[in-house]
Amino acid sequence: MNLKETFNEVVYAIIPIVALVLLLQFTVVNLPMDVLVKFIGGAVMIVLGLVLFMAGSKIGFIPVGETIGSSIVKKGKLWIVLFFGFLLGFVITVAEPDVQVLASQIDNVTGGSIAKPIVVSTIALGVGIFVGLGLLRIFLRVPIFYLVTVGYSLAFALALVTSPEFVAVAFDAGGVMTGPLAVPFIMSLGLGVSAVIGKKGDKGDDSFGMIGLTMLGPTLAVLIMGVFFR
Repeated sequence: MNLKETFNEVVYAIIPIVALVLLLQFTVVNLPMDVLVKFIGGAVMIVLGLVLFMAGSKIGFIPVGETIGSSIVKKGKLWIVLFFGFLLGFVITVAEPDVQVLASQIDNVTGGSIAKPIVVSTIALGVGIFVGLGLLRIFLRVPIFYLVTVGYSLAFALALVTSPEFVAVAFDAGGVMTGPLAVPFIMSLGLGVSAVIGKKGDKGDDSFGMIGLTMLGPTLAVLIMGVFFR
């Protein structure tokens, strides 16, 4: 892993934001100096934190995800692929910080009527099912177009019958699933599966769309939960 390259990627991502804030500071906003200093200090810490995070992902998460994905396919049993796809998707979602934040906000807004553990479990269940479905799609080489079309058609249908407050939460749930822990691991898992399948069938990588498909899982799960909380 090239640490310098990782550092440059993070800096190039942060610089435009810092430059825009500084431009506004000297033209329109005029933030208090203590706030500006805290912003610059926070930007430095963000750079250091993201460099360490990305380095950790490249060193640990991505290689492990690819290895697990290829290993479960080599077993030659479809149920193993589905079971471990579901299990890994569920566990990684429970650990995802963005999911925890969303669940806490829902808990606070609803006064505890929709408890945080229920929200986290529902989102994780949806992700787990659709990670397994995504791996099954790679295994069977089903075009992603059909799955996405059916999935979003079902989501829009459920949005018509579920409680209105759950509709926005459901689509936010799909978004927060694309957090810093889930994305690299799920993508690498799909890459590992598709690498083995590609060798067997002499076909190209079919892992693209894994995240987009997986985002449907928590969306549908929360919409279904909304039907029961009417």
